[in-house]
Amino acid sequence: MAQVFIITSQATAVIRDDDAMRFLFVGDSMTIGRAGDFTWRYRMWQHLVASYGGPFQIVGPRTELYDTTANAPLSYEYADPAFPAHARRHLSGWGEGWLHMAPLIRETVASTRADVLLVSLGLIDLGFYTDAAQTAENAERFIAEARAANPRVRMVIHPVIPNVRAESDAPFAAECDRFNELLTKVTANLDAPDESPLLLSEPHATYDIHQDTYDGTHPGPTGEHKLAAAFADAMHGAWGLGAPYAATLTGSR
Repeated sequence: MAQVFIITSQATAVIRDDDAMRFLFVGDSMTIGRAGDFTWRYRMWQHLVASYGGPFQIVGPRTELYDTTANAPLSYEYADPAFPAHARRHLSGWGEGWLHMAPLIRETVASTRADVLLVSLGLIDLGFYTDAAQTAENAERFIAEARAANPRVRMVIHPVIPNVRAESDAPFAAECDRFNELLTKVTANLDAPDESPLLLSEPHATYDIHQDTYDGTHPGPTGEHKLAAAFADAMHGAWGLGAPYAATLTGSR
């Protein structure tokens, strides 16, 4: 039986694996992060350590960052080398979207026994692969596949966030808006509050692509905090999991 180690103010408690809530991060380049990033996954892990109040695990089949010089997910150079290996797990990829994750999620949820999916997808789909309606269909497929593996899985889904391309490409901006509208309908129509609840988070009120990203799309340190805050506040508000996000949203670390 695997064990989960929970750090408290007084001691390290050993909790049986079966007692832990399992969180799975699913996302694209904004979630996997590049070599040298902290990642919003790291910010969320810190938040859960500080506020969850019970045993939990971060699960997933991958732990890498994306190495932009090699154009491949080969890096383990997180900005904080103390980020523990067991908390680096995820299912995210540079250039991967709903289209790519829908075929993977059933096996991933089954093998990791994930309880809560934190999902940030869509921008890469709309940018390169599918229109808004097709992307929404892939989101529906993803939800169905995850539930096939765990009928009681919970999902927090983040809409497509502001990005630099949408500022100069009006048709693309319209597709982003249209997809977010469809995603709202998908989560409302498929929500099963008593069995497998779906929750659509809201972008952080102060998220600014000129201040919170390093290139107009990918989050820098403050953007990482604000993405984590969107998920944390949604889970706390709807399900009472954890606490409101309390970390700094303005500092560089």
